[in-house]
Amino acid sequence: MAEPFANLDPVLYPTGHQVEAGGSAIAWSAIWGGTVAAIAISLVLLALGSGFGLASVSPWPGVGAKASTFTIGAGLWLIVMQWLSSAVGGYIAGRTRTKWSGLHTDEVFFRDTVHGLIAWSLATIIVAGVAVATTSLASIGAPPVNPSVTPALADEARKAAAMISIFGGLSMLVGAFVASAAAAIGGQLRDKHP
Repeated sequence: MAEPFANLDPVLYPTGHQVEAGGSAIAWSAIWGGTVAAIAISLVLLALGSGFGLASVSPWPGVGAKASTFTIGAGLWLIVMQWLSSAVGGYIAGRTRTKWSGLHTDEVFFRDTVHGLIAWSLATIIVAGVAVATTSLASIGAPPVNPSVTPALADEARKAAAMISIFGGLSMLVGAFVASAAAAIGGQLRDKHP
C-alpha cells in the first residue's frame, strides 16, 4: 500500500513539508479554458487581419500593396496573432489551475509552463484540423476555367507562399514560448491568493 504522502528532500524543503504523492500535476479544466480563449482570440484576430489584408490589395494591376509588402504584413500579423492569443490562453491556463501546496517553487514554475504549452498545443492542433478540413472542402469546387498564370506570376506566388510558411512557423514557435511564459505569470499570480 502506497503512503499518501512522500518525504521531501530536506535540502530543497528544510521545514519538512509533506506533499501528496497521488495528486495530478495537470489541471485539464484550466488547460481547456486557456485553449478555448486562445482559439476565440485567434479567430477574432484572423478576421481583423483578413479585413486589413483585403483592404490593402486590389485585383487591378499596379493598384494596392505589392505581393512582397502583403507577405511581410501577413507574416507580422501572424506573429502578433500568435503572441496575443497564446499569451491570453497561457495566462488563463496558469491562473485558473488549482493551487499546489507544499511544492518547491521550481516545480510549480515547471507545471505552470507545461500548462501553457499544453493549452497552446491543443489550440494549435484544433485550429490546424479546422484549417485542413476547410481547405479540403474548398478544393471540391470547380477549378478556374481559363487561368492566365505566367511563369513569373507562379514564381512570385511560390515565393509568397514560402515566406508565409516561414512566418507561420516562426509565429508558432514564438506563440509556444509566450503561452508558457504567460502561464508561469498567471500561476505565480494565482498563488498569491488563497
